Amino acid sequence: MSFQEPASAKGRRGRALTWLIVLCLGAAAAYWFFMVREAGSPSPATPAMGRGPGGAGMRAMAVPVRLGTVQERTLQHTLRAIGTVTAFNTVVVRSRVSGELIELNFEEGQRVQAGDLLAQIDPREYQVALDQARGQHQQNEAQLQSARKDLERYRLLFKQNSIARQQVEQQEALVKQLEGARVSQQAAIDNAELQLSYTQITAPISGRLGLRKVDQGNYVTASDAEGLVTITQTQPISVEFTLPQGEVAEVLAQLREGRRLEAVLYDQNDIRELARGELMSVDNQIDVATGTLRLKARFANEDERLFPNQFVNLRLRVSSEQALAVPTAAVQVGSIGSFVYWVDAENKVQIRAIKVGRVDGEWTAVLDGLQAGDRVVTEGTDRLREGGVVDIVSVDGREVAAANPTRQRPGAGGRNARPGASGNGAAAASPH
Repeated sequence: MSFQEPASAKGRRGRALTWLIVLCLGAAAAYWFFMVREAGSPSPATPAMGRGPGGAGMRAMAVPVRLGTVQERTLQHTLRAIGTVTAFNTVVVRSRVSGELIELNFEEGQRVQAGDLLAQIDPREYQVALDQARGQHQQNEAQLQSARKDLERYRLLFKQNSIARQQVEQQEALVKQLEGARVSQQAAIDNAELQLSYTQITAPISGRLGLRKVDQGNYVTASDAEGLVTITQTQPISVEFTLPQGEVAEVLAQLREGRRLEAVLYDQNDIRELARGELMSVDNQIDVATGTLRLKARFANEDERLFPNQFVNLRLRVSSEQALAVPTAAVQVGSIGSFVYWVDAENKVQIRAIKVGRVDGEWTAVLDGLQAGDRVVTEGTDRLREGGVVDIVSVDGREVAAANPTRQRPGAGGRNARPGASGNGAAAASPH
């Protein structure tokens, strides 16, 4: 037995579906008419784009940029390198004699001068050795004086033919033997005094002390490799760095002419200047493994901002020259090589191919393609096209908003701006 839907029910469902489709189409048409069409049509209070060179449409198409001018400048030929700060002199203070360390006269990290007493070793053993040497010397002096008097008597008796010549010669030999012993005894005294002086350990150079490696009361020996403490001379201080062999020729040429090359140090981030000094010495051979030459610069380091084994960025100023220069930020590189966006008197952009020379930080030498006074784009080049109009924000860092009639101040509405809207499209704030 099968159930069939009545024909009247089918008709009602078809009519409902038809009305639903009609309502959807009507809603879509109304949305298009009131929303899309209204948004796309120009407002009566707003001029259409492209009416003229000074119209709002032209202002909308202008690209805001910052400009720089081509200038005659003094450019420095500067070589960059990474250097390591090294102490001008480093000395490990060691004991010259063995004994008990009875006194330490320094603090760790202290600055000392050459000759300052650092430590004291028990001197009694060496004082005894000195006294013994002096006693032996006195005995020898007494024997020598007695032998010399005997020799005078023997010579007198020999003249009187009272003794044989052989006896006189033997006495002369004894005197010479005792004189030689006197020299040896004096050397023993000097050595004992020297050993005694070594019990007082003094600073061999001026500098800053490190951490001590032995404590008071320990027995130290002359063969101890670690020593007592390390002294580093940090005023002045040196920086070692390397340069590629291709950059060495000009540096050597300047040194042969007797010129002093200035070296400037910057911190690890290459931002903050640390010190200024000069090139001091150059190694005598190029490292075949790296193709570089080692150099050393000297710095006064009066404020002690440089510390041994510190990594720094070094800039060696080799020479300087007068040249036509363009801001480095304006130089672009493409398929045609180096080029800039040149701006004419009508604030239109043209692409100019240029030939560049040396780079000195924010300025680059221009060998061909530009003249002094030319304006080039330094910021905002990503949206520029050949022949496009620019909206100049600043020239050489100076704002030009008031002097540029084609540019509106940020937040200021135009003459044809709609009521209740600011120049940048945001709602204007109430004066109250």
